[in-house]
Amino acid sequence: MDIREEFLKFFESKKHERIASAPLVPDDASLLFNNAGMVPFKSIFTGEIPVPANPRVTSCQTCIRAGGKHNDLENVGHTARHHTFFEMLGNFSFGDYFKEDAISYAWEFLTEVIKLPEDKLWVTIHDSDDEAELIWQKYISKDRIMRLGDEDNFWSMGDTGACGPCSEIFYDQGEENFNGPEDRMGGEGDRFLEIWNLVFMQYERSADGKMTPLPKPSIDTGMGLERVVAIKEGKISNYDSSLFMPIISHVEKQIGKKYEYKNGASYRVIADHIRTALFLLAQGINFSNEGRGYVLRRILRRAVRHGYLLGFREPFMHKLVDDVVAIMGDEYDYLAVKATAVKEQIELEEARFFKTIESGIALFNEELKNIKDTFSGEVAFKLYDTFGFPLDLTEDMLKEKNLKLDSAKFEELMLEQRTRAKAAWKGSGDSETHGDFKELLEKFGENTFVGYEFLEHSGEVLALLDENFKHADSLSADSSGWVLLDITPFYAESGGQTGDIGELKGYAKVEDTRKFFGLNLSQISVTSELKVGDVVNSSVDISRNEIIKHHSATHLLHAILFDVLGNHISQAGSLVDADKLRFDFSHPKALSHAELVEIETRVNNDVLRAISGKTEVMGIEDAKKSGAKAQFGEKYGDEVRVVSFGDVSVEFCGGVHVENSAQIGSFIITKESGVSAGVRRIEAVCGNAAYRHFTEQRVLIKQTQAEVKNLDIMAGIARMKSNIKELKDELVEAQNSAKVEITANEVNGVAVVVEELTSGDIKEKIDELKNQNEKLCAMLFQVKGEKVLIAAGVKDASAKAGDWIKKIAPILGGGGGGRPDFAQAGGKDKTKLPEAKAEALKFITEALS
Repeated sequence: MDIREEFLKFFESKKHERIASAPLVPDDASLLFNNAGMVPFKSIFTGEIPVPANPRVTSCQTCIRAGGKHNDLENVGHTARHHTFFEMLGNFSFGDYFKEDAISYAWEFLTEVIKLPEDKLWVTIHDSDDEAELIWQKYISKDRIMRLGDEDNFWSMGDTGACGPCSEIFYDQGEENFNGPEDRMGGEGDRFLEIWNLVFMQYERSADGKMTPLPKPSIDTGMGLERVVAIKEGKISNYDSSLFMPIISHVEKQIGKKYEYKNGASYRVIADHIRTALFLLAQGINFSNEGRGYVLRRILRRAVRHGYLLGFREPFMHKLVDDVVAIMGDEYDYLAVKATAVKEQIELEEARFFKTIESGIALFNEELKNIKDTFSGEVAFKLYDTFGFPLDLTEDMLKEKNLKLDSAKFEELMLEQRTRAKAAWKGSGDSETHGDFKELLEKFGENTFVGYEFLEHSGEVLALLDENFKHADSLSADSSGWVLLDITPFYAESGGQTGDIGELKGYAKVEDTRKFFGLNLSQISVTSELKVGDVVNSSVDISRNEIIKHHSATHLLHAILFDVLGNHISQAGSLVDADKLRFDFSHPKALSHAELVEIETRVNNDVLRAISGKTEVMGIEDAKKSGAKAQFGEKYGDEVRVVSFGDVSVEFCGGVHVENSAQIGSFIITKESGVSAGVRRIEAVCGNAAYRHFTEQRVLIKQTQAEVKNLDIMAGIARMKSNIKELKDELVEAQNSAKVEITANEVNGVAVVVEELTSGDIKEKIDELKNQNEKLCAMLFQVKGEKVLIAAGVKDASAKAGDWIKKIAPILGGGGGGRPDFAQAGGKDKTKLPEAKAEALKFITEALS
């Protein structure tokens, strides 16, 4: 039985509209992830936006609880029912039906559709909810209805706002399976398993705590798919069901060890975490050191740690991706599309962490040298916090050494970390926007965008909002705010394309344009008072021409990356504005110079081909069949815009584009870099930005020509490199010369030096020796290439330098002469240098005797 499909079909039969699962990243800045089925409908429940035409909806929402206020991470694998990723089945009523129908539908689905035994079902209600009890007594005996207090059976969205009692449905898994003291209704045991929570939103709580009944109360329900599947399959653990066992079996096969439930927590952690990692990566979340990407990294590394405990020493998680796709790919078809890219990203991250584990072991072994019987709690915490070592791994390693752990210190540091994390939790880090949007939507509906056809258009000011998005009748000169026009040519930021700027002629400068719940609002700096009801002429700034060049070039780039690098390429983010484009994509390694040249060349070839752009509006299923690429996380309606450039590029896109690829002008890649493991980024410029890039490069070339003093830059650089090499060689020679110790022999009271000097100035060296000695006769030789330089100096001695050098130079095939105190010469035969040195010493010794 397909529980998911049966649930959705059942509520469709009750006139609910089926809503596809929203992305895991919510439109809610207070949350890291969608963690409940009602999150995508929060703005409806809070009254920020109007109730939809059909006030009944049903969904199967993918959820993650692994960060922030809702965090089941530490329980995963150690209980039968906790998961980081799970699917929540839900039915919702926005001011339509209430308790009677909610309870009736729940009972009918459980007992008639999926046929759970009635005698296995129990319910709890809030201790004040007599109404719910009376309704439940139509279906279940009073002795199986339990009243509990606020902690268990009262739900609220926050300190203020919608709230109300709830009723939870439990399934008795049997005394034969669970018979501990806590295995009772209301206890902490696993015998009575909560499967469905019905929330009755019937009050509005004010800041002073007063609860006022809502005129139209609502229903929010949530049922864990994994729990119901396990029950229907006769399993007492979610992990023993068909949703998890194929994954666990593959882990068994890889490691060659049989899975046993009692000692199998690591298998369960791996099976849970690979689902979370796959869904996050497939939806465009990448590994990083902050925010959602950091939660993803921690989840994957936690799984790898457990793999290490099982005996894995190399990447293994990526091999489980196909198992998850086989189980869930029919419902979530994007998993199969992204699978290849995701496997590469996971394998890279695994490989990186396996290196970290080895570093942790090195730290562990180093600490062993410093202890006798108790291992430092601080080091154990560092292993956990810095290297990702679970405490049980550290303890296992210590047991092998018969050592204890300072657990108290470890727990103290863990508590400090948890306290810091709780204090630091601020939500996702995104900006959160609240304002008078519901009123605008109810009064005007979504305004009309005409920017595909017009860059200028007149429009009436339907509403004005101040900087805090609160209603204003007018905005005075020098103030800022937001304007809602009935017809607007300004494109609102979406799909990576920045929002338009421009002007409301005579009234205001448009600084940005964004969408809020479908409303196209422009942020304005007012130059002359603007009032609601004014008719204004809107003009989009000329920068739009450059934005569309970059946007269309991004489409061409995407298509060519797919062709050049492979079909694993998947868009991971983009930004296009008037000055640049930035495109992030899945790829396991840096692009080579040759690949970048090919990509740039082929994009420019498509630009030069002058390919006509075409935009079609078609049904979403027809668009998918056409092969158009879609971006996960973008919200598409029943009809979508498909932008194509011949057969080169076909994509879903709501953005604005050039009419012909030739308008792009040129495409220049300025940078290629890594964003995270398995994700690369290309930055490029087109149009006017490309021209500026060319002019900047031309100036740089002129400056370089001047610096190298040559119009041929490469020749100039070659000459400079040659000069530098010569200078380096001379420097080395000079440094070596400075290290040479010249020793003098004494002959009849005169210092005598006959040496070879490898570098430096031999004349200066002789002058230096004269300054160091009262009486001196010195002859120095130096080889320069194939020649030999000779210099002789005499101070207060009976010998003459000129005679000395005339005697020695011929030995080297040269000649020379000079004064009695100094002479120099040159020779051509360096092979005779030893003979010349010996003869020079003999000559001067005889001259001084």
